[in-house]
Amino acid sequence: MERQGITTVAIQLLREVAQRVRPPRALWVPFAHGYPLGRPGEPLLQHAVIEAALRLLEVHTLRPPVLVDFE
Repeated sequence: MERQGITTVAIQLLREVAQRVRPPRALWVPFAHGYPLGRPGEPLLQHAVIEAALRLLEVHTLRPPVLVDFE
């Protein structure tokens, strides 16, 4: 998709995988497997994860690959 000009962001549960695969933009999240947006029933947390991932699309000064920790 990136080669076709479509910018992507991965939400990554395993830091080691992101470091090995090196996607253009990745947000590492410290959640359990199967819950990349956090715990069910916590929409504020889930929205915060999505917003953090989308912010990676706005940062044009960083050169891929970019791996950012969700705080």
